[in-house]
Amino acid sequence: MPKQNTAFICSNCGCGSAKWLGRCPSCGMYNTLEETESLAGAVNNRPQTRGAAGGAPQKLGEIPAGRDERIPTGISELDNVLSGGAVRGSLILVGGDPGIGKSTLLLQISRNACRAGRAVLYISGEESAGQIRMRAARLGVDTDGLLVLAENDMETVEAAIADTRPDMAVVDSIQTVYNPSLSSTPGSVAQIRECAAALMKLAKSKNVTVWIVGHVTKEGALAGPRVLEHMVDTVLYFEGEKRESYRIIRAVKNRFGATNEIAIFEMHGDGLREIANPSEYMLSGRPIRVPGSVVSCGMEGTRPILAEVQALCCFTSFGIPRRVVNGLDYNRTVMLIAVLEKRAGLKLGTYDVYVNIAGGLKIDEPYLDAAAVLAIASSYKNRPIDPYTAALGEVGLTGELRAAANADKRVGEAAKQGFKTCLLPRVNLKGIREYGDMNIVGVRNVAELLNSGLAEKATGGE
Repeated sequence: MPKQNTAFICSNCGCGSAKWLGRCPSCGMYNTLEETESLAGAVNNRPQTRGAAGGAPQKLGEIPAGRDERIPTGISELDNVLSGGAVRGSLILVGGDPGIGKSTLLLQISRNACRAGRAVLYISGEESAGQIRMRAARLGVDTDGLLVLAENDMETVEAAIADTRPDMAVVDSIQTVYNPSLSSTPGSVAQIRECAAALMKLAKSKNVTVWIVGHVTKEGALAGPRVLEHMVDTVLYFEGEKRESYRIIRAVKNRFGATNEIAIFEMHGDGLREIANPSEYMLSGRPIRVPGSVVSCGMEGTRPILAEVQALCCFTSFGIPRRVVNGLDYNRTVMLIAVLEKRAGLKLGTYDVYVNIAGGLKIDEPYLDAAAVLAIASSYKNRPIDPYTAALGEVGLTGELRAAANADKRVGEAAKQGFKTCLLPRVNLKGIREYGDMNIVGVRNVAELLNSGLAEKATGGE
């Protein structure tokens, strides 16, 4: 029997140490080293395997090109995020908060694959086979082609995949699967790393598309070592509040396609339903002719999505006013407030300012600056913006409006949703084509932006 020894593994990056340290020497995080027992030499003594070409270097031009064969998920929005579907032999990680819909989505994907005549093996380390059957009945999974295995022993999982040779396998979740050759508990850094490596080897050697579920920590990062994200081919993140009906799936890594594409779903009793028109969905219920509400357009990958930027300015009797921001970058929003004070003469030093993107969207790009500035000024002056007006553009420290990337796509999305006016930087007018009777107004600075946007009469207040 090999000798057992104790090591300390960083839960953030997977770096090992012979003794406990308060700070990880690799990633610099504090209090992340966890004690674990491992078999001495278990890794180093493994038999070394060579590649299909015998390990000899090859000229790039002589290597046969691999086939980019994809398995459609049966959900068009998700296929768009995956750039056409899941690639055969790939390892896909789906992360998100508990209860947000990861298992529901994968069971729906399994149902669609079975209906298309493909063999699917669903492996669950969290639920029994009976519980999976109950959830499948609720989701309308009526196919007998779906194989279910309630197991968390990695050796049994490997044997099941090798025996059944499915086209697609689902492992729910990676934190519950364990390798019996390691003495550490399931969910530890060593277990997650070893099990993920075994699944990657299975996916490549058996040409099986493997989906694995990963839980997230309180900080919103995937539980386990960060190296897990580097090992897999694709990383999909679930976003959204469990109390809300919508869910957002974002591709933050994709070796076989574009990244930062998103898919928006709505949770129902029978599972997740895709939303084909996210802009219309996000603007539903928008207040009309209310101060502090402006619509802009953000880009998620190659898709333009309209978003409502809301602002609320309230007088405060305290010495330090509050600045609360949701959905936009906090420091950038504070900078925009300073620009309004300096360049537009708004006395916001005695006002609490709250800025929010309705619907819980998070858009990290500067081209929503114009909408944020207009919404703050609208709330401060208590003057509404025309509900059929959209604004976009980056605001500089001198108050100028700088060019917005993909302006033509953004304006086109606004025109498609029925907006009649679009305020954008004047330098963008050259590349914008006409969209029916839509009035496209070019502005050079914050002063012109406010003069064009705050054209309606005051509704009371200041």
